[in-house]
Amino acid sequence: MLHARCCLNQNGTILGLDLQNCSLEDPGPDFHQAHTTIIIDLQANPLKGDLANTFRGFTQLQTLILPQDVNCPGGINAWNTITSYIDNQICQGQKNLCNNTGNPEMCPENGSCVPDGPGFLQCVCADGFHGYKCMRQGSFSLLMFFGILGSTTLSISILLWGTQRRKAKTS
Repeated sequence: MLHARCCLNQNGTILGLDLQNCSLEDPGPDFHQAHTTIIIDLQANPLKGDLANTFRGFTQLQTLILPQDVNCPGGINAWNTITSYIDNQICQGQKNLCNNTGNPEMCPENGSCVPDGPGFLQCVCADGFHGYKCMRQGSFSLLMFFGILGSTTLSISILLWGTQRRKAKTS
């Protein structure tokens, strides 16, 4: 289903985005809302700066059309095919860097590698593990965390109220 410059599925999820010749220098802060997109056309835009972090989280992106002077995010290691033409550059077939690294120990023992967009990956803790390097077993104790935070805040507030109240009485 076509809506303006977006191609949507029945649920309203963005599948395609045609932003060619929109005079964009930067995709903008709301661009990440289109992270479900499969194809994005950004050709004929005066894009400036490094777009590498712009596509973090775009795990389903398979075709990206960019101006000739803009590099594909993640470089040649992130795409199956990069084709350069006179006026644009097409990045096709996002690679899964978790399969391509050749280093099985990239993530900790209780974690697993998950793709996070072109040129990005992240390590996610297995169920029942959390913390630094997924070393802590069990769940994060929210009650203890907020209990300590609340009691500390209350104590400091009472201390400051008492010391400032004394100064208020003398003036």
